[in-house]
Amino acid sequence: MLRAASSLIGVLLAAGAAWGQPALLTNAQVEVVAAGPLPATVEARVRAATTARWIGYEVPMVDGDRFACDWSGSSTRPAPTSVKLEGPDTLYVLIRAEQAAVSRIRVFSEGCAIDAGGLPLTWLTGARPADSVALLAGLLTAGPPRRVADGALSALALHREPAAVTALLAAARSGPTAAVRGQALFWVAQRAGDRAVPAIREAIDTDPDTDVKKKAVFALSQLPNQEGVPRLIDVAERHSNPAVRRQAMFWLGQSRDPRALAFFERVLLK
Repeated sequence: MLRAASSLIGVLLAAGAAWGQPALLTNAQVEVVAAGPLPATVEARVRAATTARWIGYEVPMVDGDRFACDWSGSSTRPAPTSVKLEGPDTLYVLIRAEQAAVSRIRVFSEGCAIDAGGLPLTWLTGARPADSVALLAGLLTAGPPRRVADGALSALALHREPAAVTALLAAARSGPTAAVRGQALFWVAQRAGDRAVPAIREAIDTDPDTDVKKKAVFALSQLPNQEGVPRLIDVAERHSNPAVRRQAMFWLGQSRDPRALAFFERVLLK
């Protein structure tokens, strides 16, 4: 009997994968349809959502060992059910809609068990990565609730699609709220490579919100290989805003870089 049950579970999981939905999706009223033009399809489904439901799809994920079962800030994360030794290559994007509006976005690696809580879930097959970027970037321009904005930004940061970096840079420079700009700067530091520094410096120099400037300073501290240290020193020495200078000095102190130590010695011995 146990062997038979195990075989049945295997068949059901394989069937889920064949239908295009996550193989480890449970407790959901699933409808599988073609994505078509993704922004229009999702918008239509959101408008029709009078009660809570989920809309999901998958896209290629940025390279790297980034397995996690929730990037949405939840304090309770399900244990991974399987792990690719070379890292996952598929990202699941789940959009919660209710009362004709998006209320939350969550993103998962493949291999995570997803429990939909008994709600209806529309799984969109064949989603184009560029369409996903356009959808998420469009949600950001409307000044969405913090939970939606954070989910959209983390989803963009994990897209392999090159246009996602452009969308993050645009959000960092001209996002509708300080919260969007500040969080986008964090992800820019993680993903944008050589394109990150000009956007971060622009925020430090020209953004009207001091909190965004401080988050941009933190983004400098997140650049790989301590590349941000000389720039943090420059901000600490020259920026006109004392709160921004203090923030730069704080992150220099956290860096434990010899260049930061030399800077502090120079300041203290003046």
